[in-house]
Amino acid sequence: MNVYGVIFKDKGKSYYFNGHDLKIPNRVTVIVETEKGEQFGRVVNKLDNDRIKNIKTELKNILRIATKKDYEQYLNNLKDAKKALESAKKFSEELNLEMNFIDATFTFDRKQLLFNFYADERVDFRELAKKLASVYHTRIELRQIGARDKAEHVGGIGICGRTLCCASCLTHLDSVTMNMAKNQNLALNPSKINGVCGRLLCCLAYEDAQYIEANKEMPSVGEEVDSIFGKGKVISIDILNKKYKILINDEVKEINLNKNEKTN
Repeated sequence: MNVYGVIFKDKGKSYYFNGHDLKIPNRVTVIVETEKGEQFGRVVNKLDNDRIKNIKTELKNILRIATKKDYEQYLNNLKDAKKALESAKKFSEELNLEMNFIDATFTFDRKQLLFNFYADERVDFRELAKKLASVYHTRIELRQIGARDKAEHVGGIGICGRTLCCASCLTHLDSVTMNMAKNQNLALNPSKINGVCGRLLCCLAYEDAQYIEANKEMPSVGEEVDSIFGKGKVISIDILNKKYKILINDEVKEINLNKNEKTN
């Protein structure tokens, strides 16, 4: 079995498909099957056997390597989707619907036209869907997305200087909580712990388990502890380096647990 990573837009996240006996070099365009219908994408990598073994879900198939005719249809779909987006905006204004449209996308086989939009409140878009279906004669899906989903679709650069994880590598994200920031001893300043979406940084979840484990040996800031220097009050901690500082008689001392300078 040959498994390939395929992207559907430049700098987008890759999804894995079963290429069966097809030998496909990188950057070659292909037609794949998805839950929404056929899609046009580009191969970006091939998985080795060890990584294939780690895949637990059933993979959809790569149907064929794209032809010149396929590429022309793909370009035509992009052009028509752009027009459909303008129509959706116009119809929503006529219906007095508060909707901020992000994008519109035809499946390659044009069996579905998907619109992503952002709104502060729940929107009843049934009448809008009817109008769009009467024009484009295909299945219409209007999906209201949240702030995180909006960031994923729009893309951008995070505070780390890299492409947003949600737009590049994340395929699944569990909930991110304020406790994760507290576990990592971060200042609870929104400008420091929030991403471009205005929500907590996704990367807070990456190392949370390691911070929880490292914290088990550490005292809390403000706690009174006995140390090799005497009894003092903890004023700061360095979780990953397993160090903390205590104040004893107006003098700051550093305790390094890596050197077995443990408290009593």
